[in-house]
Amino acid sequence: MSNRTVLTGRRPRHGVRVTLTAVTLLVAVATATAPAEATPSYRPAAPVEATYYAPGPWAVTERTSVDCCTSTGDGYDIWYPADLGAGGVVHPVITWGNGTGAHPRQYAYLLSHLASWGFVVIAADRTDTGTGIQMLDAVRYLAAQNADPDSVFGGRIDTASVGAMGHSQGGLGAFNALADGSGAIDTAVTVEMPLAAVCSSLPSIGGRGACVDPAAVTSGSVLIINGSADGISPATQPLPPELIGIQSMRAYYDALPAGVPKTRAALVGAQHNDIQGQPDCTNFSCAEGVDGYLGYLTAWFMDRLRDDPAARTAFLAEIGELLHNPHWSDQASTITR
Repeated sequence: MSNRTVLTGRRPRHGVRVTLTAVTLLVAVATATAPAEATPSYRPAAPVEATYYAPGPWAVTERTSVDCCTSTGDGYDIWYPADLGAGGVVHPVITWGNGTGAHPRQYAYLLSHLASWGFVVIAADRTDTGTGIQMLDAVRYLAAQNADPDSVFGGRIDTASVGAMGHSQGGLGAFNALADGSGAIDTAVTVEMPLAAVCSSLPSIGGRGACVDPAAVTSGSVLIINGSADGISPATQPLPPELIGIQSMRAYYDALPAGVPKTRAALVGAQHNDIQGQPDCTNFSCAEGVDGYLGYLTAWFMDRLRDDPAARTAFLAEIGELLHNPHWSDQASTITR
């Protein structure tokens, strides 16, 4: 088992530019490659992004091989503020879903960053999370820990403020957790969620498949993020969804019910596995590293789970900072004050 305190920080990044060749490369396993060329460190382009791109005020503890188990027998990795509950704070929850073939440690930089802003981030160590089942199990696990006075989490978790986020197949899981969670999830963030042509080939659990039905989301809010260079999660599609199904992030966005607050955007130049950067790229299908995602993913959760008005300004329809940030493209939002 492992419990260790880590501090988030920044260091120069190196980029590996690899062209995505086929949808069958959905697998999100990190494959070591030598960095090809040095690139300048990422620089936030606007004030809200810059605020939440920086590490938050909490030192972070990483807890691995301690907590068990999901309904399918998987353990959890957890990132949380080291001084949990200081000053009477109760901490919102983010439940994470890995991409196909990936493990939580491959996203440690991102998940630790979120914890530095006061969130308890829990990730089932499972390589197929598209159904959302294990993500909901993780929420129930932390709720039980919160009710246990002998647990480090006892009385320190805000069980009424819960977000779900995942990468690739895990993005489908976040969507499904929001739709199936009976109100347990307040918001879902999908990062590089695959097009619908892929989801039917992903594993099912107990008869539940990974494919998502946007119309099934009747509460909460959704942020849909993709990389502009990601062929598995394209921003747009060549033909209307009525003819070929939902094969783009814009189509997923448009298919959500009108009453669901939602935002979408594509990080310019990012490929399928940039979210796994630590923060630079050492793995296949990673071009820029994780840095470009940090500011707005954090801001979204600060808005949705901590009611931060400064963070919310980034997502406002028409005028939001994200919608005019040159690092991003294909932006849209229905968020209002």
